[in-house]
Amino acid sequence: MGGGSAAKLGLIAGNGRFPFLLLDAARAHGLAVVVAAIREETDPEIDARAAADPAIRVHWLSLGELSRLIETFQAEGVTRAVMAGQVKHTQIFSAIRPDWRLAKLLLSLRTRNTDMLLGAIAKVLGDEGIELISSTHYLEPLLARPGVLTRRAPTDDEQQDIAYGRSVARGLATFDLGQTVVVAAQACVAVEAMEGTDATIARAGTLFRALGDSASTLSRSLTVVKVAKPNQDMRFDVPVIGVATIEAMVRAGATCLAIEAGRTLLFDAAAIAAAADQAGIAVVAE
Repeated sequence: MGGGSAAKLGLIAGNGRFPFLLLDAARAHGLAVVVAAIREETDPEIDARAAADPAIRVHWLSLGELSRLIETFQAEGVTRAVMAGQVKHTQIFSAIRPDWRLAKLLLSLRTRNTDMLLGAIAKVLGDEGIELISSTHYLEPLLARPGVLTRRAPTDDEQQDIAYGRSVARGLATFDLGQTVVVAAQACVAVEAMEGTDATIARAGTLFRALGDSASTLSRSLTVVKVAKPNQDMRFDVPVIGVATIEAMVRAGATCLAIEAGRTLLFDAAAIAAAADQAGIAVVAE
């Protein structure tokens, strides 16, 4: 293997800020980065980043173009790659137009869940000489550290909701149904499926408001619990929290957020804490 290929990282970029954070971290490690940008998901700003840095090259692909992804990385001499950024589950299972290689892979799957699909893609990449590594590999400092991350700690009632929410979320996560549950007075208000964390929180707020006065039998606030899957594959689908999560909680009337220490990425921990403190929200990592 030549020195050029060893110094290159392939980046399969989904939506949001995650790909940009990983791009910055990889460049800080002196790596050239070959970005496979997904037309349906990746922020076009990635082109501007490449224009300003000759060590970044961007190739735009559509969801489903697995053969083209492999050919692009091989042509660029990429032997290690990382996935960063969400690809909406609804996109994966409805909008995708698979090429022959991905179609063959989809037909071979025992179940149509995201983990099974991404795991199979990782194996295909590996068979083609492209190792898919953990998406946290260059972002260890962004993993949540244990403890209370805000000025306010969870109340006793919130702690009870956290304990209940963790048991429910971990049970659901074994079925790849999502990683987030929203709880009030140890009652499940909403669970995550394909829609994502922030949409789940929004739905919980809508449901809770719809209860009106009947919600008085429950706590008047919501607790959000987000967990990693029991056998979380850190190469993809790592739990992520950002300021947008706090903003979604504020709109929904949620007052507490519990995440997993060492297994959840915090995008701008200082900004998350500041937004939570301003809203009186407790954030804890355990």
